[in-house]
Amino acid sequence: MVRGYVGLGANLGDAGATLAAAIHALAALRGVRLAAVSRLYATSPVGVVDQPEFRNAVVALDIRIGADAASGARELLVALKSIERAFGRRQRRRWGPRELDLDLLVFGRARLAIDRPADARSLDVELDPAKAGRLLEVPHRDAYERLFVLAPLADLAPGLIPPGWHETVATARRRRVEAEGEASARPVARWDAAGGRWIPIGGA
Repeated sequence: MVRGYVGLGANLGDAGATLAAAIHALAALRGVRLAAVSRLYATSPVGVVDQPEFRNAVVALDIRIGADAASGARELLVALKSIERAFGRRQRRRWGPRELDLDLLVFGRARLAIDRPADARSLDVELDPAKAGRLLEVPHRDAYERLFVLAPLADLAPGLIPPGWHETVATARRRRVEAEGEASARPVARWDAAGGRWIPIGGA
């Protein structure tokens, strides 16, 4: 078994409900156990700011892998892209709005840069051809600088130092908060494991 962390994001429709349904879809994957769910965050858009706020969360999954970490990561990525398509993910420009975005952030102690299977490539390749040959990089190559990833990941694994990092997730989060401000990632709900739903945090 490998402990993996997957980031979830959406900002179209009822984004909170979408992420809740996606969490159930992740928990239903074969060979996967849902270990923990972060709080739900309202986060400021990055890159393209003229769009609705995002909702973001991170889940911890215990994943039964096959021969090696690379094949296990590929299989999980294929499953993530399949879930995105099932939830109506469409081709959109980079940093644009999303029906659902699922990113493999950390996969145990693996540090990988491997070819993506054809059915695990970005849905936005036609709009951004540079993505066509992009490798699957684990830990996720941009997570280190993304508060919308670091805030929920710090809920689950504050002391984790992902492979290749030189600081803990909690320290990275504090660094990005200093740069972006607390308002850029605000907790708005917590996960009710028994009910399988979000419960708003007071005042959210």
